[in-house]
Amino acid sequence: MTNTVVWIVVAVVVVLLLILVFAFFARSARDRKHSAEADRIRDEVRVESTRVEKREAIAGETEAKARAAAAEAEAKAAEATRLADRATTHRSEAASSREHLDAELERADGMDPRLKADGKRDEADGAEHDAPHRSVK
Repeated sequence: MTNTVVWIVVAVVVVLLLILVFAFFARSARDRKHSAEADRIRDEVRVESTRVEKREAIAGETEAKARAAAAEAEAKAAEATRLADRATTHRSEAASSREHLDAELERADGMDPRLKADGKRDEADGAEHDAPHRSVK
């Protein structure tokens, strides 16, 4: 009878250990998937960020042209107004795109298990660097 109880206890312990090992591997797989997804989002943001920077540069150039035209003679006043409107449109579109990119970065940071709440990498990963997207502007 005691021998049977011992075997039952051993079997229960082995089953519990197997469940713990399975849970650990399942969590590791989920974390790897989330890390890969966060990296993919960051890559997309980097590509889109280049396009946004070009649009921001166009907006800046257009604003400069608008200021120069406004300083010229009264004959140029109509041209200055047109360019200012165009610059506003570019700036608005660039700001909207930038907000979208920032939201995507926040979403990537929120799902990345390698980041702590302060945006720094978890020291357990062996790296003490800021999140990789922090250099994107």
